Amino acid sequence: MSSSEEPTAPQTACFEAGIKFGSLYHQFAGTPVSPDSADSLERAMEKSIENQPHCENVRVAIDTDELADELAESPASYTELTGRFLDVEIDIDYEGTEVTAAMQMEDGYPLMRLTTVTSEP
Repeated sequence: MSSSEEPTAPQTACFEAGIKFGSLYHQFAGTPVSPDSADSLERAMEKSIENQPHCENVRVAIDTDELADELAESPASYTELTGRFLDVEIDIDYEGTEVTAAMQMEDGYPLMRLTTVTSEP
């Protein structure tokens, strides 16, 4: 026989972090970006995700050196945004639980993970 319990505040806070990352990545992947537009795209991404419930702060950094390297081999003046250009951190606060999650490249893959989970007793 299985039992069912309501999710805890820490579980819900972690879920919220995952939702924010899914939204951020899939909303903006493929967006045209250049070194000149990277700063404004970073701010747009942050503001967009910060609108969501329980989101306290979003920090997005686009690696403009990596963008420049990509464009050095290209006839175009822009490329499309992918995880390899992104460094992102998201802070969630849900009912006394604070969660920080980050996305960074690891072995060629944009890996999203929880970095801290802090709950009030």
